Amino acid sequence: MKGLFKSKPKTPVDLVRQTRELLMYVERVNDTRESKREEKMMELSKSIRELKIILYGNGESEPLAEACAQLTLEFFKENTLRLIINCLPNLNLETRKDATQVVANLQRQQVQSRLIACDYLEANIDLMDKLILGYENTEMALHYGAMLRECIRHQSVARYVLESEHMKKFFDYIQLPNFDIAADAAATFKELLTRHKSTVAEFLSKNYDWFFTEYNSKLLESSNYITRRQAVKLLADMLLDRSNSAVMTRYVSSRDNLRILMNLLRESSKSIQIEAFHVFKLFAANHNKPPDIVSILVANRSKLLRLFADFKTEKEDEQFEADKAQVVKEIAALEPKETK
Repeated sequence: MKGLFKSKPKTPVDLVRQTRELLMYVERVNDTRESKREEKMMELSKSIRELKIILYGNGESEPLAEACAQLTLEFFKENTLRLIINCLPNLNLETRKDATQVVANLQRQQVQSRLIACDYLEANIDLMDKLILGYENTEMALHYGAMLRECIRHQSVARYVLESEHMKKFFDYIQLPNFDIAADAAATFKELLTRHKSTVAEFLSKNYDWFFTEYNSKLLESSNYITRRQAVKLLADMLLDRSNSAVMTRYVSSRDNLRILMNLLRESSKSIQIEAFHVFKLFAANHNKPPDIVSILVANRSKLLRLFADFKTEKEDEQFEADKAQVVKEIAALEPKETK
């Protein structure tokens, strides 16, 4: 008889509503009856896992577009995302991972060619503050960090983060003693500064002074080898991007910046030397070098030419050899400029 009264499977809409109700319970209730709370937490874990299966498929079958669209619309109709972010610390580790994957996937779900998540985040942009500050919570940092990186796929959301006061905190997050959290913060920082070209160019132009002061002193001159290596590579990526040509010209006109890059060229680490070279070559190639840049290069000419004579990448690299030959030629031909 039991089989005759099987409950019919929940629709994606039902599942989101059930998840939302359980999240509201978790957020609201400090239930003294441990068994009742535990039961609700188990239900919530099951609901979130089922949402994940709809969005990702179950390993045997692919996700269905119609089910994903229904789930997405219902999820962003009300404050389910806010509830998940707020309640995440109360969930067990596996459910946190499932919830993080659900939030990540939903950033990419289009309904009738619209990214519903982007509209929701623009109206609830304060959620970004909570995700960024998650880096200060050891238990939550990697979950909130993963969510944050997916949310900044939306250009308007990335612009908010870039223009917020929180941007300055990344210089400290990148150097947190917990290696995994520092690496996660560095991945988010890189995404913010490379994904949306026009927004990044505008940000760097407007915030040039404080940004590069922090970048140079806290990252390029950090005592931590990994921080220096990542920072010089990211700097090369930013300055070699055509969108940032105005920022690049300004950067390579500074004697302080040149001094830092020349120090990085002298590092014992081959990978830092190579990345530093990709920035240094921009100083050498600048056809409008200020007189103080020329005099530093002339004063250090013999040291630089000696360094480049033995300078090789581990694998043969024709482009690198061509760039190096050009830099050597530029430096060898320099004449001191008269300073006015």
